[in-house]
Amino acid sequence: MSRETGVDLPPELELLPDAAVTKFLTRGMQSGQEKPPLVALRKASSPLPSSEARWRIAPVRELLDVAMERFEERPTDADGWLAPRLHATLRMTRAEAADGRLWNYLAMIAAPDYVVWRHKGTEITATSRFSGPHYTQAFARLWWAAELFRNGDDYGPVEVACSVQDVLNTTMRLDVIDHRPTAIAVIRVLEELRRSNVSRLGDRVNALSSAVNAAGSTLMYDVLAPDEPVDHDAVHDWIAEAAGMAPVHWDRLPDGPDDGEVREDAVIALVPLFKQLLEEAPMRLRKKVAAPQEQ
Repeated sequence: MSRETGVDLPPELELLPDAAVTKFLTRGMQSGQEKPPLVALRKASSPLPSSEARWRIAPVRELLDVAMERFEERPTDADGWLAPRLHATLRMTRAEAADGRLWNYLAMIAAPDYVVWRHKGTEITATSRFSGPHYTQAFARLWWAAELFRNGDDYGPVEVACSVQDVLNTTMRLDVIDHRPTAIAVIRVLEELRRSNVSRLGDRVNALSSAVNAAGSTLMYDVLAPDEPVDHDAVHDWIAEAAGMAPVHWDRLPDGPDDGEVREDAVIALVPLFKQLLEEAPMRLRKKVAAPQEQ
């Protein structure tokens, strides 16, 4: 049972198709005024291929309750705390995480209150926060942020990535971020910008992302900065450990899969290039108040 909602939760995550979200998601749910039709939603869901400890809802739900309590007045700040802990709790392969039906179930049945709390704008929460692409859906965006920006088992870069919403809203959309040295180099540049206390940090992140992506169409980052193959066996071992793992610590970062760190020389090769691209990139002026879907 969620201590926040008092609702009895199913024991494990299941798969909820997009069509069910379209059918049952109402403006009342999006505004937090209505509860989801759980009976109908669960009837529309299908079980995962196997019943495993890593699919338990209770540990995830506890994390969400703690996040809402800790960041009650500043929901945006919850992202950096929650992303690595959600990733370390919901252990899965990228192929499994690419199934949007899993995230639909989490958003519509296990934690619709969190989706509204975190993403509600002036009126209602955008539909894409309940069911949408990996860089928009409320929980998929956090899991994938941790997956794309971690450096092996180190989630430190993930906290930096989540500290600027434009990284989640813009940078995560780019195909070049799948190249691990590129992802870490972007975070290194971001760290330097933060230390320099530059103005319009979000605009600079967007400009950097656009420039890196555009240059990537003509420059081969994997040639300039080779990446070592990921140790997939280590990932599967990390997933297998979920069967007996303790809940993640609330006050220190968990360990991710020890599947190999990014080569430092590869990151060093890219950082000066990305700084140059940023210097030459135009920054788009934006309104001071972000639209609800950008939060």
